[in-house]
Amino acid sequence: MTERENYSGGTEYGELDLKATLLTYLRYWYLFLIGVSVSLGIAYVYLMQAVPEYNIESKILIKSDKNAANLSGGDLFSELDMFKTTTNIDNDIEILRSNSLMHRVLSELSLHTSYYVQGHFRDTEVYGADNPVKIVVNELDSSAYGKTIMLHISNQNSFSIEEETATGSTISKHHFGETVKKSYGTFTVHASAEYSKPGYSGPILVKFHNIEKLAKNYAQKLTISQSNKMASVLTLSLTDAVRTKGRDILNKLIEVYNKEAVEDKNQIASNTLAFIDERLRYLNTELTDVEKDVEQYKRQNAVTDVSSQVRLYMEQASDYNKQLSDLGVQIDVLESIEDYLQKQGNEFQLVPSSLSIQDATLLGLITRFNELKLDRERMLRTTEANNPLVRNMSEQLTNLRVNILENLRNIKNGLVIAHRNLRNKSQQFGSKIQQAPTIERDLQEIGRQQGIKEALYLYLLQKREESGLSLAATISSSRVIDPATPDDYPISPKKSTTYVIAILLGLCIPFAGIYIKEMLNDKVQIIKDVQYATDTPILGEVIHNGSGDTLAVTEKQRTPIAEMFRLIRTNLQFATAGKQNKVILITSSMSGEGKTFFSINLGASLALIGKRVVILSFDLRKPKLMHDLGLSNEVGITNYLISGKMTVDEVIIPSQSVSGLFLIGSGPIPPNPAELMISQRVTTFFDELKERFDYILIDTAPVGQVADAFTLTHLVDSCIYIVRYGYTYKAQLDIVEDIYKTKKISHPMIVLNDAKRKNSYGYGYGYGYGYGYGYGSGNGNGKASHKDKTALATS
Repeated sequence: MTERENYSGGTEYGELDLKATLLTYLRYWYLFLIGVSVSLGIAYVYLMQAVPEYNIESKILIKSDKNAANLSGGDLFSELDMFKTTTNIDNDIEILRSNSLMHRVLSELSLHTSYYVQGHFRDTEVYGADNPVKIVVNELDSSAYGKTIMLHISNQNSFSIEEETATGSTISKHHFGETVKKSYGTFTVHASAEYSKPGYSGPILVKFHNIEKLAKNYAQKLTISQSNKMASVLTLSLTDAVRTKGRDILNKLIEVYNKEAVEDKNQIASNTLAFIDERLRYLNTELTDVEKDVEQYKRQNAVTDVSSQVRLYMEQASDYNKQLSDLGVQIDVLESIEDYLQKQGNEFQLVPSSLSIQDATLLGLITRFNELKLDRERMLRTTEANNPLVRNMSEQLTNLRVNILENLRNIKNGLVIAHRNLRNKSQQFGSKIQQAPTIERDLQEIGRQQGIKEALYLYLLQKREESGLSLAATISSSRVIDPATPDDYPISPKKSTTYVIAILLGLCIPFAGIYIKEMLNDKVQIIKDVQYATDTPILGEVIHNGSGDTLAVTEKQRTPIAEMFRLIRTNLQFATAGKQNKVILITSSMSGEGKTFFSINLGASLALIGKRVVILSFDLRKPKLMHDLGLSNEVGITNYLISGKMTVDEVIIPSQSVSGLFLIGSGPIPPNPAELMISQRVTTFFDELKERFDYILIDTAPVGQVADAFTLTHLVDSCIYIVRYGYTYKAQLDIVEDIYKTKKISHPMIVLNDAKRKNSYGYGYGYGYGYGYGYGSGNGNGKASHKDKTALATS
């Protein structure tokens, strides 16, 4: 498993990576402290300047109109759906939210003006009993909207107005109750009778409002919700900076809503009454006309009651018919008697009874005739027909017979005349009876119209009374369940929430800044940058040299940096255990990463354990070794390689500070360093040095800039690649990764130079080790950490 696989896949390395990330941000603890402090300060100022908003809430019940009095109680109006009212909860919500309703509320509360008293951080609005004055606006021009004036109360009777004009501040004096006329409006200032803080002498700021915009603003702040979908209960909520003001607005809103609902119902009732009155006047005229038509028709047709008169006509006609029948019978009887008397042979026969003829004369004559006839017949039984008595009786019978016939004719004529008259009368009654249905039908049509108009007239009279009752007994459309009640504590701003947000911002802003800085930083900052980029083993870290001394490792020094070099020396021995490691090449990506400093102090560290160590300044282009140690660089490697006669002893310079440490400078800078370094003399040079020294440290040119160091790869046993925190680019780590994978140089290892506290995680190398010199004590036993052992094992 590679180094990077170990780092990214192992649980321990994951934990270490998290710890490293946390410690990366903890290095900037002061930024978090400053951020939180500034945020809390800003939050405090904001809370002092912010106007607290309170929530005011009320509950109302919207009454249903299902069982309410309805002007359309009759079937006719019910079918036409006239004057019918229904309840829709959504409609009521929209009405309560309307700008027009809120405009009326604010107008009735006289909220054309707001009053403020000055404070240290903000101006505080005063209302009601806390307001020492009250302004009654008579007229306001649009130029007054948003304008602020300042009232100074001089005494109980007078005050002064200070306002800003185009020419500057002006002050005018006035008396309470006096009409103040300004270019932007006319108003009157009154001393408030409800003012509960007498003796207040500070200025009062008065701001004039556009009532329409203010109504729109409050309508937007008003929230209405239905408490339960199955109930018609609405919850009204309003936020305002002044609790009593918000309470009054909400209560007035409900009051005005009920008032407008009552006004709407009263308007309906009033309009209905007007309509009914108009219809009653019209129907009254129509009824009068119909009644006159009935009267005129009856007069024209000589009827009063058609049914009674028809009944009377029928009775009279029946009587006439009976009389006609009787007269007909009597006429027939008379004609029968007449025919009987006129028939030959019946001169001296008995005359039949007159039956139904009730004429006394005729009855007398017939009776006399029949008696005389009977007497003659009795006489003829005993006497002869010529007997004078018989003859006398015969004459008498003849005379009686003539009288009877005459009487019959007279009676018959009378009866015929009576029969004709009765028949005429009967025909007249029959004609009247035939006309009766037409008259009755006409009267029924007229009566029907009269009945409809009478019924409608009576119905409208009833509805008029009901409408009048409804107008007198109209009730509101809602009932207040809970009156407007403000909360004791403001809903905004909330101190706890504000401070929590401030703390979070105070932490997040530095965190974001650090994160962006780390993301934009293309240089090696922490050890994980190296571990992510390459599998090359890490030999150790060298902390920042705060003293500025080139030679940081001596026999008596116990500084953290000296201990770091001792640790690297130990790691180096572990890494090359069982292998020859005399020649160590020290290189980097570019100049300035500390190759020379590391070479000197690693050599000193090895010399302190009794090893003979020589440091070669093989950076023939920009040599620094001898210069950093204050030694002459006139004679060195260049001279040895160019001259075939110069010996090694002539270029070796022993260190005066560390016993066993020797130095060989680069000498003069040659014109062709690359060609010079591949000469045969280089191999001879190293062979001789191997015989004399235990370790040969080669300070070479950076491989990221020139290829000089690669010419020596066949001579070296291992390579130490210097990476400097905050200096080496992350992209340059690809160079050492390439060297490690392609084995261009034997056994490459990385040393991280110039480690500071910000580069340390409390593990690995760097500040995790030492002996309590203010840098931490690491694992406390001076042994290589788990990470060190991993580096050695993979080497």
